[in-house]
Amino acid sequence: MSTTKAAPAKTTTAQIKALAEGIRKAVETGVAVKPIRDALSERDLDAAYAIQRVNTQYWVKQGRRLVGRKIGLTSKSVQTQLGVDQPDYGMLYADMALCDGDEVPLSRVMQPKVEGEVALVLERDLDAEHITISELISAVAYVVPAIEIVGSRIENWNIKIQDTIADNASSGLFVLGNEPRKLAGLDLRLCGMVMERRGDQISLGAGAACLGNPLNAAVWLARTMVAVGAPLKAGDVLMTGALGPMGTVAPGDVIEVRIAGLGSVRTAFGA
Repeated sequence: MSTTKAAPAKTTTAQIKALAEGIRKAVETGVAVKPIRDALSERDLDAAYAIQRVNTQYWVKQGRRLVGRKIGLTSKSVQTQLGVDQPDYGMLYADMALCDGDEVPLSRVMQPKVEGEVALVLERDLDAEHITISELISAVAYVVPAIEIVGSRIENWNIKIQDTIADNASSGLFVLGNEPRKLAGLDLRLCGMVMERRGDQISLGAGAACLGNPLNAAVWLARTMVAVGAPLKAGDVLMTGALGPMGTVAPGDVIEVRIAGLGSVRTAFGA
């Protein structure tokens, strides 16, 4: 007798709204939810993005302001850590942004971890079909080093790609460096990254780990945003993905990320 579990039927609009509400409740209460994927058809990424979109619309109506996008799961090491095999994207809100050196209460993000990334800021819209790498480069105002404080509303980080997509690409907060650099003269593919916690090295990486180059990741994101009808705009922040493995954090930790050619960025967690 077969014991194979049958895949759920096609996800309904009511189910999508209920799952989205469950994630919002987790944000409000600090109590994580069971994996989302168990309620979805296998590999149903459209339903996962629909859940994310319901919450984006809800939060914007509540007054949160979109200031950019993030691409996640660009590093093979992070994909291995989380058991996924392709990138995803999520929304960046103004209330997620921190300044270099800010201290953040650990309680602001559920199950927080940290990543070192390259962030791009645009000076023009990217709304054309099949955006080219040259168009992307021309649209970038400046580049800064960044720390992404990722988090998960899913119990114990027990996630596959459907879970992280539905959960806004496991977003939390982001910290941008305050010394912008122009792209001219930078080789983001070869830029090395080191992340330290209280002075001890916890992650190493380079731009090549991010889909071969952070600019490749940005092109993927720009094209995807056009395809879903939400193109990137002037002023948007693009978090281009981790350059190395995620690091864990605890109360009192100080995290510093240094990226060759871009400088450093730092944040601290409340004791």
